[in-house]
Amino acid sequence: MISVAEALARCLALVSVLPAETVPLRRADGRWLAAPAVATRDQPPFAASAMDGYAVAAGVGPGDSFAVVGEAGAGHAFTGTVGPGQAVRIFTGAPVPAGAGHVVIQEDVTRDGDRITVKPGMDAGTNIRPLGQDFRAGASLSPRRLRPNDLCLLAAMNIPTVQVTRKPVVAIIATGDELVMPGEGPRDDQIIASNSFTLAALAERAGAEARLMPIAKDNLTELAAVLEMARDADLIVTIGGASVGDHDLVAQVAEGLGMDRAFYKIAMRPGKPLMAGRLHGVPMLGLPGNPVSSIVCAHLFMLPMLRAMLGDPAPEPRPLRAVLAQDVPANGPRAHYMRARLLPGGGLPRIAPFDRQDSALITLLTEADALLIRPLGDGPQPAGTEVDYLPL
Repeated sequence: MISVAEALARCLALVSVLPAETVPLRRADGRWLAAPAVATRDQPPFAASAMDGYAVAAGVGPGDSFAVVGEAGAGHAFTGTVGPGQAVRIFTGAPVPAGAGHVVIQEDVTRDGDRITVKPGMDAGTNIRPLGQDFRAGASLSPRRLRPNDLCLLAAMNIPTVQVTRKPVVAIIATGDELVMPGEGPRDDQIIASNSFTLAALAERAGAEARLMPIAKDNLTELAAVLEMARDADLIVTIGGASVGDHDLVAQVAEGLGMDRAFYKIAMRPGKPLMAGRLHGVPMLGLPGNPVSSIVCAHLFMLPMLRAMLGDPAPEPRPLRAVLAQDVPANGPRAHYMRARLLPGGGLPRIAPFDRQDSALITLLTEADALLIRPLGDGPQPAGTEVDYLPL
């Protein structure tokens, strides 16, 4: 068995960044920006009023009086020049007229017809946003997974389309004679194929396109046929059949089709029977069949592989810190990723692992919001100890 860290390194070595494609800005949310996006104009593109008020020459003070000679609104600039003793009524976002260096807010003046007088105690600020205050033409947004706020910036940069990494296509293959799809009529000796739906949702949230392939029964011919159907994917993920029982055929069939196996078995729980390699040049990840085992391994290995394919320069899981809410006993010879619940704390959150950790208990997985990481060989730890966890 190899360590989790070594297994992850071998998984990441199987993948590379996918090519880029151009998409409209409206469809860019959640996509990975593949190259820096460069602004084509300044923002704001002119000196703009930050308040409703009156644009006057710089050096204004209380008691000064001005004749109002025009008006400027957002999208409607005043085309003249503000001279000595003159003011232009101006609204927020409007271009500041030539000759003006100060916007006196409307609350700081009295107006009588076309004349205003500045009150005592006027606001000292100029109330002008200078040209390029936010960014200048040529400024860039670096590659990242785009969020809704990023789209606002890109639009302001006058960028209608962006270069994003193509979505990885993930072929998800559940295996086993015991499996049927939800809604079908299972026999008494069958169960519902449940893991696939979580894996597909995880993949899609990570930015991939998930394809649920037909369930592959436990025979060489059918499993080979389903694997062949997945050869145009960017990542093949199998569920179950990766162990060494008489009916665990995934490794046997995949190797018969030419898979170059990177590893088999890792020193972790849940998820010991994990394998990875290349089949037809496509990265392949063989997950355990137990629901919790497959989902935990998806967080630790599948998602980092997808992030690497999208261009994330640091695709590895990023543990956070918490404080144990209770004593925990010594851990054994495998790293243990324990389903746990986060609780409010004074500084760091507190974390409480569930008493039951059976890898077939789906209900506990729905109640967990974290995986407490117990290193292999870790001794007993008292409540209050700082520990690592992964959010779920």
